[in-house]
Amino acid sequence: MSISRNIEIINKLGLHARAAAQLVQLASSFSSHIEIEKDKRRVNGKSIMGVMMLAAGKGSEITLYINGDDEEESMNKIEDLINKRFNEDE
Repeated sequence: MSISRNIEIINKLGLHARAAAQLVQLASSFSSHIEIEKDKRRVNGKSIMGVMMLAAGKGSEITLYINGDDEEESMNKIEDLINKRFNEDE
């Protein structure tokens, strides 16, 4: 089975280097296959270069596609990280 969810990037600086690194580090802690799509460009969610290539600024909508044994947990944790603005002070 596979799950997907649209999520808005709400932190001030978007998916800049530090935020992208946090997302990739979290994604890499799960066994599920994780992909992120923005504007019809889909990348490996465990690749820092891929995630940064999306250039997802504040207000961008991304779609997470997750498939694997821990897909629900990984989706919830990644969505939580994004919704907490990558723990940045704004």
